[in-house]
Amino acid sequence: MIRVRKSGERGYDDKGWLQTYHAFSFDDYYDPDYLDYRALRVINEDIVKGGKGFSLHTHKEVEILTLVLEGSLEHQDTLGGSGLVMPGDVLCMSAGTGVAHSEHNLSPDLPVHFLQIWLQPDQHNLEPSYQQKTFSGAAKWGRWCLMASRNGRDGSLRVHQDVELYATLLEKGDALRYEALLDRYFWFQILSGKFSIQGTPVERGDALIAEEESVLDVHCLEPGELLLFDLA
Repeated sequence: MIRVRKSGERGYDDKGWLQTYHAFSFDDYYDPDYLDYRALRVINEDIVKGGKGFSLHTHKEVEILTLVLEGSLEHQDTLGGSGLVMPGDVLCMSAGTGVAHSEHNLSPDLPVHFLQIWLQPDQHNLEPSYQQKTFSGAAKWGRWCLMASRNGRDGSLRVHQDVELYATLLEKGDALRYEALLDRYFWFQILSGKFSIQGTPVERGDALIAEEESVLDVHCLEPGELLLFDLA
């Protein structure tokens, strides 16, 4: 079964300093058909103006992944984690029993464009933790690059949930196949370019949900990058 969530169907909010698109119900945006998807609770695409950001705020019982697409994002948290998150970086924070963090665009002029992803953990009362890693374009080019997983294998970031997060970069005409195990669920998020997935066209901002598929075939129609969530 294939289902597409078009970019324009997402929730949208413009706060002046922040433009944000919500794949799932979030803040003032409510869609009973998209409260979550399996362990996926949030995929927010944020564009923050120069010199602006999110002040210190607290989270509990959530796995937070931050992926910068353009610009640079300053991160600070009460675990002692701090630094810049750049394109290609993935920041992973397990909020567990509670952690506060802030994110700011240090550029006075240029916006920062990033995704923030929340996963519901499969354990409660975890000790909060912080990880960050760079995944180069070469590591993603024409292949599935594992960026996060429950067991942290192949150098991926460890998350407390039965999910695997992959990224790939493809050129026009490239094809890539993913062998889908039974009883798994799949969410593709298109970051740039245009693709055909299982014969269904998708483009930047779109999501494609795949269920009860034995293989997943991706063909690139215009150069770009996409994410694949393999979920229990």
